[in-house]
Amino acid sequence: MISLRDVHDSDLAFFWEHQSDPAAQHMAAVTRPYHHDREQFDAHWARIRALPGVLIRTVLADGEVVGSVSVYGPPEEREVTYWIDRAHWGRGIATAALSALLDLEPIRPVYAHAVSDNTGSIRVLQKCGFVITAHDKVFAESRAAEVPEVRLTLS
Repeated sequence: MISLRDVHDSDLAFFWEHQSDPAAQHMAAVTRPYHHDREQFDAHWARIRALPGVLIRTVLADGEVVGSVSVYGPPEEREVTYWIDRAHWGRGIATAALSALLDLEPIRPVYAHAVSDNTGSIRVLQKCGFVITAHDKVFAESRAAEVPEVRLTLS
């Protein structure tokens, strides 16, 4: 069973483990310095948890912390992001978690980005009603290269 709950301080150790996984970083492609440095990671999470308007939840699968899902940004630019532990990919967890989060978020449109070869993430977004609305290129730090990206919108 997939469920969401508020983020607890104890969840951060799990999030760090998930987000510092090199294979997961490669798939996500667009990483930030806090994906590689625990001190920056902790500071990032302290900052985003304190921001008004950020809706962030811990994702649980059968009671186990398996990731996070959030929506952030001003009303006209709301964007979703999620990170599921690689050991749990392919089980429908991201789709269920994102769907549950979107039930809590009334503002539309909502946007998302994914690198073009991250077909799993694109599929998750499309199952939740997002449609591809633009193509672009983005620098992927974890790949040290510019890569194709899609922008998706949920109206």
